[in-house]
Amino acid sequence: MYNELNIRNRVLMGPGPSDAHPRVLKAMSTPLIGHLDPEFVTIMDGVKSMVQKTFLTKNHLTFVVSAPGSAGMETCLVNLLEPGDEVIICINGVFGGRMVDIAERCGAIVHKVEVDWGTVISPKDIKKALDHCPKPKLVALVHAETSTGALQPIKEISDIVHNAGSLLMVDAVTSYCGLELKVDDWDIDAIYTGTQKCLSAPPGLSPVSFSDRAVKVLENRKTKVQSWFLDLSLVKNYWGGAKRAYHHTAPVSSMYALRESLRIVLEEGLEDRWRRHKEVHQVLKTKLEMLGFNYLVDEKYRLPNLNSVFLPEGNDEALVRSKLLHDYNIEVGGGLGAFAGKIWRIGIMGESCTLNHVNMLISALEDIKEFKN
Repeated sequence: MYNELNIRNRVLMGPGPSDAHPRVLKAMSTPLIGHLDPEFVTIMDGVKSMVQKTFLTKNHLTFVVSAPGSAGMETCLVNLLEPGDEVIICINGVFGGRMVDIAERCGAIVHKVEVDWGTVISPKDIKKALDHCPKPKLVALVHAETSTGALQPIKEISDIVHNAGSLLMVDAVTSYCGLELKVDDWDIDAIYTGTQKCLSAPPGLSPVSFSDRAVKVLENRKTKVQSWFLDLSLVKNYWGGAKRAYHHTAPVSSMYALRESLRIVLEEGLEDRWRRHKEVHQVLKTKLEMLGFNYLVDEKYRLPNLNSVFLPEGNDEALVRSKLLHDYNIEVGGGLGAFAGKIWRIGIMGESCTLNHVNMLISALEDIKEFKN
């Protein structure tokens, strides 16, 4: 009745997950041990150290949430916000909107900075928001908006936010380990990411990091964190200290995979990895434009690893995307929200960021008779 799994080996070029390295898949088959086993505690320490190195931070409160990137988002917000807190949240796509939903569930008073999807938030936008809300507890924005392929500049906004005495929270789910991201240099107070994009590990874990300023906010809370599972005052005792306190049963096999994927990143080197994503993006861009594709985002603010493009006029995007998947085994993503049915989101992330992936996609498009260019 229930057949053995026989999953086709897809070529993953959507908005995530990306292809996993064979070493990562092999790591997942490592024998299970207990989540409080001394050997596993050593693995956790190594993972924490590598997450600090790849975030480019010395933040002590750096660890991995045992759930996907959206739980990382929720971890940051539920721990830093209390009922009545004022926050500024920037929206230029799906995931800024998700932050608003979570913040409102925390009882926060949310001031929105909204711009057109496919554009970015400017320092002027932040200054204008601070005129209306001069002392927000935090300002949150998305570094790499997966729904549009827009890359948000951070540093100048960070200075403005801190001059207002506020915390800066950043979503780095699609940028982590794929393009420049410097937590300490950019003075980011709370950051979260996922494992399934440029890191090329399986989905299901969320690395996070908190500055000393953010930790002080946590320590001075007047109310309990609304989520028991995501309460940092509890979780941090599992990830640090001389004696680990049981909090939950960590996903051991996923942690093996994350450890191996981080080892691969550090072997390549962060700057070389950032450079690879840019170089492969340029090749993909040139070939797509030769086929008649147009980019959604201005080149200055364009994500190299998540390419949001309009198909040439006259194409049924869903039909061509389906042909790619079923006839050529290549997955690309469709649009979200206002861009559903209008764009593709083509990912070249981590192990999927190779010239071979680009050539497979372009060759398949040239071969599909339903594709009009």
